[in-house]
Amino acid sequence: MRTAVPRLVVTQDNEFWFRAAREGRLEIQRCADCHTLRHPPAPACPECRSFDWDTVESSRRCTLHSYTVIHHPRDDAFDYPLVVGLVDLEEGTRLVADVSGVDREELEFGMELEVCFAEHAHGEILPRLRRREKREEER
Repeated sequence: MRTAVPRLVVTQDNEFWFRAAREGRLEIQRCADCHTLRHPPAPACPECRSFDWDTVESSRRCTLHSYTVIHHPRDDAFDYPLVVGLVDLEEGTRLVADVSGVDREELEFGMELEVCFAEHAHGEILPRLRRREKREEER
């Protein structure tokens, strides 16, 4: 596939996130001192400036905060029109990802979605948003 999409830039601060995505998990960085969650990953806590951190695994449940529909410029790595959503994760942070399997006409702010994972340009695994599936405990 021809693509202008650059390869991922993996650093010591975000490597855990990309590794978890390859394993089908969504990890959120957490300050080890004040327990503030942050995304995207960063070297220091924005609240207390601590450099100590660990991670928590997200439930992957989220609600749609906003979205945009992209038509141009076109790239072979994407299907158009491309819908990109900004979601509020259940844990309290936000995430930006492509929306999959939901017609853009059906999207509503506050809509329940969930994070799944799919192959992206260069064979990388990245989050994608889809309609939330009902789990046994919700039925």
